[in-house]
Amino acid sequence: MKKIKILNVVGARPNFMKIAPLHRAFVKTGKIDSKIIHTGQHYDEKMSDIFFNQLALPKPDYYLGIGGGSHTHQKANVMLKFEEVVKAEQPDLVLVVGDVNATAACSIVAVKMGIQVAHVEAGLRSGDRKMPEEVNRIITDAISNYLFITEHSGLVNLAKEGVPDEKVFFVGNVMIDSLFHFRQKAAASKVLETLGVRAKDYILMTMHRPHNVDHEKGLRDIIQIVKDAAQHRKVVFAIHPRTTNNLKKFNLYDTLASIEGLNLIGPQGYLEFLKLMDNAALIITDSGGIQEETTYLQVPCMTFRDTTERPITVELGTNFLLQDLNPVTVKIQMEAILNGAAKQGIIPPLWDGHAAERIADILLELV
Repeated sequence: MKKIKILNVVGARPNFMKIAPLHRAFVKTGKIDSKIIHTGQHYDEKMSDIFFNQLALPKPDYYLGIGGGSHTHQKANVMLKFEEVVKAEQPDLVLVVGDVNATAACSIVAVKMGIQVAHVEAGLRSGDRKMPEEVNRIITDAISNYLFITEHSGLVNLAKEGVPDEKVFFVGNVMIDSLFHFRQKAAASKVLETLGVRAKDYILMTMHRPHNVDHEKGLRDIIQIVKDAAQHRKVVFAIHPRTTNNLKKFNLYDTLASIEGLNLIGPQGYLEFLKLMDNAALIITDSGGIQEETTYLQVPCMTFRDTTERPITVELGTNFLLQDLNPVTVKIQMEAILNGAAKQGIIPPLWDGHAAERIADILLELV
């Protein structure tokens, strides 16, 4: 019996955690020829290698090496190089995850070449089309054949957009599959000892979105938030290269680095960061995926976004959405959480570690 050939597209680091359980589930069926295409949108080769090794992913079948540049530059280069891969492989299906540039670009190429597309983590909407990720989500969902949903809001959004019900499948969250699978392994990491912090006695922080870190006011507000947080707990700030570069551009890096009680660290491997999340007293972020992971881990999270495409994390989970970086508002909310006012969230439906298996079963039946 001929196997179904699926090309799984990895564009950026968050995609690795989503593709890993899918590839594992596909191979386990014995009926799917699963290939991994790494576009290289996140071009830190060292970090990519760490993620692939920690998530037990095989070496990518293709590495396109796109690197940085504008959104247009990235998309155009992905499309040109991915077209050659599709010609060579003649797949039955292209599977894309999330909302990065490669997600939309590879979907367009596949559809233009008559190949079916599956979008995992479909239907999420922030309502803010100024976000490049929002545009990528809308484009990908509009042209995909199979849309796999992580939460109820995805069903509502796609229905509003007129997507036929037979294309839509509520399967759960593959990001949580990875967390579920690797949580015990992450627990063995020595990252807390290395950083000199104790479980539930530090605040973990990330910040990288342009509307927060691309201007001086946002950076000064972040510095004040760190100062206030360090009055209550040690702060571990896993700083994104974009944030570092902007701090240096505005001559603010040394101001941040000099804060007493701050542990400034670079991007972490998946297992190390999972250990840090699992043991934090509070997480302050503007990330999308961290909202979901903290909800599953039952760790309080403050997210700096005007809107969230993952409303379930606020409605059922442990996430607080703060619409601006006002240090005064942040200080009040942070102190309330640390003094016991954290949400007693619950884990959303089907976030049980088996979403990838459901997707594999559906694709075997339909493709």
